[in-house]
Amino acid sequence: MLRLLTIELHKLKYNKSAKAILIVYFILITFIALISSIEFNFGDFHFRIADQGIFNFPYIWHFNTYIAAILKLFLAIVIVSMMANEYSDRTLKQNLIDGLSKKEFVLSKFLTVILFSVISTLFVFGVSLLLGLMFSDYNELGIIFSDIEYLFAYFINLTGFFSFCLFLGVLVKRSAFALGFLLIWSIAEGIIYSVFKWKIFKDTDIAESIIQFFPLAAMSNLIKEPFSRLGVVQSAANQLGEAFEKDYSVQPLTILIVLAWTFLFVYGSYYILKRRDL
Repeated sequence: MLRLLTIELHKLKYNKSAKAILIVYFILITFIALISSIEFNFGDFHFRIADQGIFNFPYIWHFNTYIAAILKLFLAIVIVSMMANEYSDRTLKQNLIDGLSKKEFVLSKFLTVILFSVISTLFVFGVSLLLGLMFSDYNELGIIFSDIEYLFAYFINLTGFFSFCLFLGVLVKRSAFALGFLLIWSIAEGIIYSVFKWKIFKDTDIAESIIQFFPLAAMSNLIKEPFSRLGVVQSAANQLGEAFEKDYSVQPLTILIVLAWTFLFVYGSYYILKRRDL
């Protein structure tokens, strides 16, 4: 496995665009720290975002993984272009001539997906831990590492999403078309959900029960939006006579759904290469 991963890292070493995108991605995650310095002044009223508890343990694990998950499209571009370059540069054919099997080729790509996911997860962990230690009102060890499952959900989210991108890269061959297909798929899931919710299964939760099994919806459900969980939002809702009854926890069923899709995407990539005449 180390040999396969080394081959992929060697290819990325000479891919300037991929390195540039990776640098931008990690810089953007680091910019989460800049949120702490944003302050609004309206006369005698002063409002600093960091004072609203977004960097409190354990909430910071939820908030930072949610924000970082939005930025995963940058790494998706690397994954898709990495696969597209195999066709355009004919390195795929050369690897097979040199003795690499199609199964090993797909495995090498999946190992790269895992590596990207691990590095990104560790990076988010480091940034979140540092911000939390600087700004959190709660620094007890038990509180710091509670809700740490959001990091695991973030890792599963990235792995599933990048596996989907790998599959599209194998299927479509061109990075622009693959990313376009990803956008179309996302829109299609939204349309299907809307039809189910407002036309077929009105005033029920059946639409949510069905859409949770779709790939992008399942990945999105791993880390639910954290904003309505903030104390200031909850207080405002209570004053207006509203209450948020929402389960923000990471659901085991959702993890299983994403893992199943990950397997299908990786196997689908292998199946396409196995049947395709290269």
